[in-house]
Amino acid sequence: MDDELLEDLYYYMLLGRYFEYGAKENYLQGNISGFLHLDIGQEALSVGAMKAFEGDVFTTYREHVMAIARGISIKSVMAELFGKIDGVSKGRGGSMHMFSPELNFYGGDAIVGGHIPNAVGCAYARKYQGIDTGTLVVFGDGATNCGAFFESINIASVNKLPILFLCENNKYAIGTHISKVSSFEKQAQKAKIYMPTMEVDGMDVVAVYETVTQAQGYIKEGNGPIFVEAMTCRFEGHSISDSNQYRSSQEMELCKAQDPIEKLKAHINKDVAKSLEQKVINEIEMAVKFAKESEEPDIKDLKKYMYTQEGLKHVI
Repeated sequence: MDDELLEDLYYYMLLGRYFEYGAKENYLQGNISGFLHLDIGQEALSVGAMKAFEGDVFTTYREHVMAIARGISIKSVMAELFGKIDGVSKGRGGSMHMFSPELNFYGGDAIVGGHIPNAVGCAYARKYQGIDTGTLVVFGDGATNCGAFFESINIASVNKLPILFLCENNKYAIGTHISKVSSFEKQAQKAKIYMPTMEVDGMDVVAVYETVTQAQGYIKEGNGPIFVEAMTCRFEGHSISDSNQYRSSQEMELCKAQDPIEKLKAHINKDVAKSLEQKVINEIEMAVKFAKESEEPDIKDLKKYMYTQEGLKHVI
């Protein structure tokens, strides 16, 4: 992998990390309300997957870093968290509903596993249209216990759909350890009778990038679906309201010792790394300023965007 790509991956992971720091700070100050699920510690998976995959993307509600890595501006993502009109979803989605059809990013679904059938439908459409880039759907290990997950992998397998199922396995479904809700830790075992499976170190951005690239190559060749399991570790609780006390200090030490940013930083020129960090800090400061100065949505537009223009013809 060349230096330019390594620096790009490092920049976006760093941008994601500092973005989440800024989001947390502003939430605690009361500038952001509602739910807030931080991606601190899991940037390698979020950035590596988004940078590697070319097609349609469906994600979980822990999506800020994925949205940014996909190409949505940090200003519009931050403004969305603030509930402002300049947000990527015009302030209507908040933390869990980032959406950019221009970038084929249909991320953010507040229902655990609820987006997986949607992604399967998208993959079916792409196959029908003859578009081979396929669809990527990202979900947590907890989502693999949902009925919709099993229905989706079965339909995808039967129809040989071009879809990459990417499981973000951080071993916790909110605060419940995987050992209490699953008979085994590796969730790929649930999918291996339906399709090929791969495992990757989700704390290594280069490994994630290469694995997702390889998996997309598989579906582009018309082989049908594939399942990738990325073993990760988040540094924060499930959400901003989660104190994370169910994890011991020893477990957290082991978790943070795998910091994906520090792993990659060892391969980046020191002067370049320092320059990128200052660039990121400046960009986050500007994004927060932009979000604070953006206007609130107008109450008269409350029902706007509920339907497409085509849909409105049928409901008026």
